[in-house]
Amino acid sequence: MNTNKYGQPVGFPLSDWQPAPFPTRTPISGHHCNLLPLEISHCDDLLEAFSRAPDDRDWTWLGAGRPNCLQEMQLWVENKINDPGLVAWAVAEINSGLAVGVVCFSNIDVVNGALEIGHVTWSPKMQRTAMGTEAIFLLLKKAFSLGYRRVAWRCDSLNLASRNAAERLGFTFEGRFRQAMTRKQRNRDTDWLSIIDIEWPIVESSLSGWLSPGNFKASGEQKRKLKSFRSNQ
Repeated sequence: MNTNKYGQPVGFPLSDWQPAPFPTRTPISGHHCNLLPLEISHCDDLLEAFSRAPDDRDWTWLGAGRPNCLQEMQLWVENKINDPGLVAWAVAEINSGLAVGVVCFSNIDVVNGALEIGHVTWSPKMQRTAMGTEAIFLLLKKAFSLGYRRVAWRCDSLNLASRNAAERLGFTFEGRFRQAMTRKQRNRDTDWLSIIDIEWPIVESSLSGWLSPGNFKASGEQKRKLKSFRSNQ
């Protein structure tokens, strides 16, 4: 335990710590998807991708409703692009280059080296593919390479799919903030999860192994589950 001159317990020293840089809107390449700075030009692709869902259940716990026309999609995208607190990307298919989802850095705290991965909005085109996992992996890799110490994930406590997805990726559940928000005229309790810098090497190794091209058949089916890579760490 670290103590100060009064014998009081204090946090471990960070003698070389410097604020982290604000993330830039630059493309990030992967094996299964690419992350492209979100632009209005992605609206047609996103509208088509999201319209493939038979209903709006994927938007139940999101702040906005599903855009149902090009004008609504353009407004939804503009709000993310113009928000100074967000760095927004479109998730693009490798082969077609079409935008099929959106994800952002949010609540970026450069002084303390902490940020969130949020506004995660996947279309049906991303279901049962490795794109969702790789999109988050690419953002984790970017954040920690910039020197961030903590990457957080938060979700509605009732959104079990989101929490399960985060834990599968390697995020650790931290706790629940009761009545943290109101959303769509409903109460929201918020669950918080995170990965910190000392955990990242093991998480990175597991995700890199699972996402490697050799772990997928020509059909796109995985050969080994992600948990099998983590169990070897």
